[in-house]
Amino acid sequence: MDNLQILFEAPVLNIQLLIDGILIGGLFALAAYGLALVWGVMNIINVAQGEFVMLGGFVTITLADLGLHPLISVPISAAVLYIVGWLLYRSVVFRIVERDLFVSLLATFGLSIILQQLMNQVFGSDVRIAESGLGSWTILGGLVTVSQIKMIAFVLVLVLGAVLMVFLKTSRLGQAIRATAQNARAARVLGIDTDKVYAATFALNAAICGAAGALVAMAYTIHPYIGLPYTVRSFMVVILAGLGNIPGVILAGLGLGVSENFAGFILGAEYQIAFVFSLLVVVLVLRSWWLARRRERLT
Repeated sequence: MDNLQILFEAPVLNIQLLIDGILIGGLFALAAYGLALVWGVMNIINVAQGEFVMLGGFVTITLADLGLHPLISVPISAAVLYIVGWLLYRSVVFRIVERDLFVSLLATFGLSIILQQLMNQVFGSDVRIAESGLGSWTILGGLVTVSQIKMIAFVLVLVLGAVLMVFLKTSRLGQAIRATAQNARAARVLGIDTDKVYAATFALNAAICGAAGALVAMAYTIHPYIGLPYTVRSFMVVILAGLGNIPGVILAGLGLGVSENFAGFILGAEYQIAFVFSLLVVVLVLRSWWLARRRERLT
């Protein structure tokens, strides 16, 4: 508990942890937004969500090795992952749409393992980062530093979130996605090709993860086997916020980033992932208890 005492003795350190937590929380929220989209429209929990994020990061790193600045590669990573998501839907995911939720868990878990092994074979198992060449800002007399690339990534997350909201509300495809999420059978009666909507939704989720992965590769580090924590974080954010609650997803993502950052400092970096999984158990228990109480009130 010595680190906890340090936080009381050096209050400025709390500001540093808060800023860092908010910045990474934005990336958690972006990945969770894609998971909420697939879950809400297709009733599929995508266990391969984190692997999509990692794959987007590796696309950015590969382009950076070829001389392209990582920031320019963000839309390219999103486009590549869109194609990957569409191909995976047409080859695997379309078979599990409207099946039992447990089937989707098993199928996407298998996809996550395959993607892990493919990334390991193609890109190697080393921890990688895409160097952006940007520095840091200092505030409060140099006591707090803010990474420029992390701040840019956070701003891009907000921009992407706003673009996605406008897309879903105004475009024909976005309206078809919303209609299918509300009632797929009624959407089919009205002439909407729900199979194409499902394919576009899954591909769009992969593109969102690709953009998030590109930003993660610049601001943090990636390797083929750390996708699962991003999946768990996305799942936790969606459970807390609820499907279709975009402001809730943003707040839950930011809250998770801040709490995880403080927990990593207080408990030690080696226990940070353990904190995430423990928090998931607590969230599931509390959510189950709340739903049970709500059912009791309705009956």
